[in-house]
Formats: sequence, structure tokens, C-alpha cells
Amino acid sequence: MVVAHDSLFQFTKSILEAAGCPEKDARLGAQVLLSADLRGVDSHGVARLVGYVRLIDKNRVNTRPDIKIVHETPSTGVIDGDAGLGLVVGPEAMNLAIDKAKQVGSGWVAVRNSNHYGIAGYHAMLALKDDCIGIAMTNASPLVAPTFSKERLLGTNPIAVAIPADKEPPFVLDMATTTAANGKLEILQRKNKQAPTGWIQDASGQSTTDPNGVKDGGALLPLGGDREHGSHKGYGLSSVVDILSAVLSGANYGPWVPPFVAFMEPAADPVGKGIGHFFGAMRIDGFRPSGEFKSHMDNWIGRFRNAEPIMKGHDVLIPGDPERKLEHERRKDGIPLLDAVVNDLKGLSDRYGVQFPGEI
Repeated sequence: MVVAHDSLFQFTKSILEAAGCPEKDARLGAQVLLSADLRGVDSHGVARLVGYVRLIDKNRVNTRPDIKIVHETPSTGVIDGDAGLGLVVGPEAMNLAIDKAKQVGSGWVAVRNSNHYGIAGYHAMLALKDDCIGIAMTNASPLVAPTFSKERLLGTNPIAVAIPADKEPPFVLDMATTTAANGKLEILQRKNKQAPTGWIQDASGQSTTDPNGVKDGGALLPLGGDREHGSHKGYGLSSVVDILSAVLSGANYGPWVPPFVAFMEPAADPVGKGIGHFFGAMRIDGFRPSGEFKSHMDNWIGRFRNAEPIMKGHDVLIPGDPERKLEHERRKDGIPLLDAVVNDLKGLSDRYGVQFPGEI
């Protein structure tokens, strides 16, 4: 089924309002979710809406949070999200980092007591409009085994970096520190397809292609898959995200991070508050004139785009290229939804009396 972006946005906003969010927060939450669908990160878009509602039902998400700065210097801050939607807490924290960058050249904000915040790239890209480089990270449900471990101790812990250019579109890196995000497994499960080798290990620590391997007690694998292919590097990157997002902010870290799924309860012995995020904004003219930098970014992007390809028709891509292409197409042609996602959304439609949009 293919649904128009504007119709799906209004539906998502209405569901969040019906679940208890103020109009302003529902609008922002819908915007963050739909940004994922537009950019082709279907695992983090409206497919997650039913998951947020379940967490609201369990009183694990506060729909009307009192988001506060609890510690601050001119260039740094810590925000307590009051268990609010990460879709709302995240942009507020990122905007604080941008404001600090405008004042003193760079801003760094750690967040505690939050929830899943959608795609990291959305938050990092907020800095672009102010001629800043944006950085966004978050820890996540412990589904990932460190190299050589059977235990699930880390999340997919994404990193996003957005860098403006001049005539060229911005450089936007948005990546998990695992071989694949858990949402991609959910998509494979819905399609009844196997996972590629190197994505998952089973409960005994052996490689498996069963997309239900994590549900059955296994784990996602760090970027690289195994030690021979550099999984220790993915493990290291994920650890840095966990420490900056949570140990620094006072959120839960490692195996204590609350799970996104409502059927799993948070750890009985939390070491902090909620999920943690980390945001940074760096003003370009704090390093060199903005125009010079962006001109050289154009040059950098152009040179990499023109790299000689190994295979004809497979040109070198710049981070952000595939997502930007999909966003252009999906704004025009609509957003495709899997049948399982449509069924979930229609369930929310029936529950709250919000009409589900028709197919284009």
C-alpha cells in the first residue's frame, strides 16, 4: 500500500494527540517519524508508532513532560526529558546545542530520562540551517553482544553527522554501530525472509540467518560481524555512544537501558534515568570562514562523486545521497507501507477513531 506523505503525517499526528500528546508535541513527533519514512529508514518511521503507543499505555512514556536543563555551562548542558517522547526531547536538546554554538562556537548537550528518538539523522540535520555541523547519538535497547560475548549488553547505538556544503547537498552520515538495525530484522520477519550472514548470532554465540534469532535469545552483532571482519571496531564505536549518551548524562547504560518493546520490562536495578542521547553543534566560522569551508566541501564531494567506479553504473555515493533521492521520490509518489504495518496502523485507527488514509 502506498500512502501520500501529507495524509500519513496528519494521521500520525492525530494518533499521538489521541494518545495524550499536546498538539505541538504530536506535530513534532509525527514530523520526526515521517522524516524516517521519507528517507527510506522504514524501520524507524510510522512502523514504530504502535510501539510508542504501547509504551504510553504502560506509563513508560510521559505524554506531557516537563523537560528541564539540570546542569549547564556556556558550551554544555544536561537535559532531563521527564520520560517524554524522544521524538520531542531530542529536537529540544539539539536546539539547545545549536543555541550554545551560536553563542560560544560549539554546544554539547547530553540527555537523560528520555525514550527512543527516531532516526539520528533528523536531529543532526537540524544544525545545517545555522551553518553548523550537527552530531547526534543515542543509546538503545540492549540487543547487541560485544565481540566474544554471548550476552546482550549494548544497543544499535547510532551516530549521525550532518555537514553543510554550498552548491552541493549536505553530507549526512546516519549509521548504526551494528551490522544492521533491529528494525531491519522486523522488516525481514514481516517479509518472511532470512537475514544476511553476519547480522545475528544465536543464543550459543554462533552465526545465524534466522531473523528471529534475537527474539530466541541471540544477539545483533557489532559493525563488522565478527573479530576477523573488525567487529571490535563496531563494539568500540557503540561503547563510545553509550558512554557519551548515558554515563555522561545520568541515563541508563549498557544492559540497563530500557527496552523499546512494551512486553519487556525495564531492569529492576536501574543505574540511571531512561534512555540517553548526546548532541553536538559546531559553528563552521568558529574554525574558518563559512563560505570558504562550504566551497571546499563542494570540492570534496565533487571529487569523491567522480571517483572511478569498479563497475559501470555503480558510482561512488556521498553519505546522504540514497536518502535524499528517496525523499524526493516519496514526497511526490507516496510512502510504501508493508501489510503488517498497515494492519498495525488500522488497529490504532479503530481504537482512536482516527480515519486511516486511503491508498494513492
